[in-house]
Amino acid sequence: MRLPARLLTIALITIPAVPALAVAHDVATAPAAAAPVLVARYNFDAGAANGRVADRSGRGTPLTVRTADRGAVRFFTAQTGRYIGLPVRCAAHAGTCPRALLEGSDDADLDPGTRTFRWGASVNVTKAQLAGSSNILQKGVATTESQWKMQVGETHGKAQCVVVGRGSKTPYLVRSTVVVADGRWHKVLCMRSGAALSIYVDGTLRGRGPVPAALSILNDKPLRVGGPNFNTSSDMYHGYLDDVYAQLG
Repeated sequence: MRLPARLLTIALITIPAVPALAVAHDVATAPAAAAPVLVARYNFDAGAANGRVADRSGRGTPLTVRTADRGAVRFFTAQTGRYIGLPVRCAAHAGTCPRALLEGSDDADLDPGTRTFRWGASVNVTKAQLAGSSNILQKGVATTESQWKMQVGETHGKAQCVVVGRGSKTPYLVRSTVVVADGRWHKVLCMRSGAALSIYVDGTLRGRGPVPAALSILNDKPLRVGGPNFNTSSDMYHGYLDDVYAQLG
């Protein structure tokens, strides 16, 4: 099904038209503030060369395609670009499950400390594709050092932003007030700014919660897209993705 395209912009970049799997999807609009710096962006338009997806920001590092048990990252071509699909959700009681994710590096630009930080992606997923808290984008582990993360919750199909600070295992989570697991494209943006964690869906603020102003996010873990790891109980993402990005400041 093809719906009319809508254009949204953020400071620094103007996003070209993107695949029309459903609603055209691009980087979401952030609230007005000091101009942020784009530090990572992956639009998948060039596919994967030698198993690596190039960064389009000029500051990030490539993503390496990692797979297990015959999993694969699929590239789909639409009118004006490409997007990716992750392996389908595993059948109940299956012995092995195809798995795949994309992994970057421990990039200092993705360790914001206490600075304002935004991370986002265009997502297309259904409730049937959700398994646990489906992890879209993250750096860090909740129980080790610190973390920032975007996910979609299985119970309600709503987007979620999560941060954990150094020296603490307390997660701070904000959930969108609208469902995103409806088989249509949605632009999801997470933003930590000072003592607030906010979530935007399709350019509209859909949730905000408090975090400690001193909460610092800094870890030596790689950037991961599509899942946290290859553990059998992992919260892998099983839908479609486009325009994954991060902004600092």
